[in-house]
Order: sequence, then structure tokens, then C-alpha cells
Amino acid sequence: MKLSRHLLVLAAAAATALTGCSKSDTATAVTPLSITQGTSCSLDGMLLADYPGPKAQIHYAGQAEPDFFCDTVEMFHTYLNPEQIRTVEGLFVQDMGRADWDEPRDHWIDARTAFYVHGSKRHGSMGPTIASFAQEQDAVKFAAEYGGKLYRFADVTPDMVVLDGGALHDKSM
Repeated sequence: MKLSRHLLVLAAAAATALTGCSKSDTATAVTPLSITQGTSCSLDGMLLADYPGPKAQIHYAGQAEPDFFCDTVEMFHTYLNPEQIRTVEGLFVQDMGRADWDEPRDHWIDARTAFYVHGSKRHGSMGPTIASFAQEQDAVKFAAEYGGKLYRFADVTPDMVVLDGGALHDKSM
């Protein structure tokens, strides 16, 4: 009898501990920040508000401000880099089904749940980009109009997000 009572107390303590963990995870949920006129790209210092196309932000553990990117390609390149060891707490891209391509503001979505179009004719701040969408039908419509292929987050590979600007393949240099 004493053993089963002891197990019951341990089970209740474990359930309480797990509930506490769940609450702390929710309390520290990361939310995207808005782009201001002074928000600059973490890689090259470009002002995000000055350029077209989808932007991105990565929130790292222990870092007060996110790293902003003037292009989704830069965000994927950084995130998929094998040397990237910082803990990512939040990853956001803009929903181009709602944001204005030429002056995208807000409309942030979780990058891991987004739909992406790679290989379209639309350019972002750094040239060819990967368009991001909250809704699959918006991505399909975009691809029908501008070309490209539809991908999910996990399907984007490092070879799709090389930051060489095409210089490696430029025969005129």
C-alpha cells in the first residue's frame, strides 16, 4: 500500500513538472518584429525597407534582437549552413500572398510552415529569390504567373541558396 501511494505521489510530481515546462515554453514564445526604416540586414548591412521581395528574421536563444535578412535566400543560407550551431527560437518570413512585393511590410509567418516558390522570374533585394507564402494556393498562383517550383521548408536544400551571386558561373569574368 505504501509503495503504490509513493508511486502516486511521484506520478503527480512528474505531471506537475511537465505542466510547468509546458507553461514556460508558451511564456517564451517568440514573435516577429516589424521592419523599420533603419532595420538592416545582418549579413551585409543593407536597409531592408529599401528593397523589394520577401524578408526574413531568425531569433536566436540568448540574443535580444533577431538577425534580419533582406532576402529569404540569405535566411535559408544561414539557417542551413553546417557551421550554424546557435539555437534558433523563431524563424519568420513574409507572406507574399498578403505583402506588397515592391514594399513588403509585416505579414510575418512561421518559416517552417510556409510554402515557397524557387526559380521564379521575380527578384528580391539580391536578385533571384525564394518567394514565401502562408497559403499553398497563393504559392501555386504565383508560380503560374512568374514561374518556379513549389517547395516546403524541409525541401529547400543548401545548393538552392548559394550566395555567390552567380559569379561562379559567370564566363565573362
